[in-house]
Amino acid sequence: MYADLHLHTYFSDGTYSPEELVSHARASDLGTISLTDHDTVEGCERAHAACREAGIEFITGCEFTVEHGHRELHLLGYYLDTQNAPLQAALSRHQAARRERVRQMIERLNALGIPICEETVDGLAACRAPGRPHLARALVQQGYCESMDAAFQTYLKRGRSAWVAKEKMTCAEAITIIHGAGGVAVMAHPGITHMDDAIPELARSGLDGLECFYTRHSTAMTERYLALAARLGLLVTGGSDCHGMNKGRPLMGGIRVPIEYVGRLKAAARVAA
Repeated sequence: MYADLHLHTYFSDGTYSPEELVSHARASDLGTISLTDHDTVEGCERAHAACREAGIEFITGCEFTVEHGHRELHLLGYYLDTQNAPLQAALSRHQAARRERVRQMIERLNALGIPICEETVDGLAACRAPGRPHLARALVQQGYCESMDAAFQTYLKRGRSAWVAKEKMTCAEAITIIHGAGGVAVMAHPGITHMDDAIPELARSGLDGLECFYTRHSTAMTERYLALAARLGLLVTGGSDCHGMNKGRPLMGGIRVPIEYVGRLKAAARVAA
């Protein structure tokens, strides 16, 4: 039995519904999954229900965009109490910041002579946590870009004409929120974050684990992070970061996390609770 603990639906920037996600998980022979949409737990209830029907273990999750020392990283929170009031308040603040960011990017596109409107993007997003992929999809659908990659390269990447910086909480704040909701805090994809120097400090500040198994990690990276996690006493997780078809192909099934790591994660969540 294997797990995939980093998955997205259309409640953030993926294309699958929670039910479609679970269907793909079942087809990939996964025994455990976690839904980790960006800044929202909106899809967790539906994913959990679909997992019960499919006989798959479900772990509530969320991916938080945070900063540490003026550098951006992502934290994965697992085993979250989705009804926890401070968690809900924090997510609501960052969902509002996401909507404001999209609005500002639309204003910049409009100033460039591209008449994208908020209603169009909102209709494509249909969720509480809109983001750049929804804006990219609007640019493609209305014929201003040939592909989502082209939309990012031309307008939406850092430094491009419609780029607006993302508001972030601090890493310490996010860890406190995750722990307060009974969860476990894990650094996502350290191999592409390039913040290895900060991991020991973050571990001393409450970080619980590292996402060692990841789609864009080489074998050498995986081995390095497994060794670092062992040295620092951190939990090990992993996942595909599947966004459905947003990135050209489904990624689920490509990363298969051994189930013993899930048991250790669950034990740590029980202690935290």
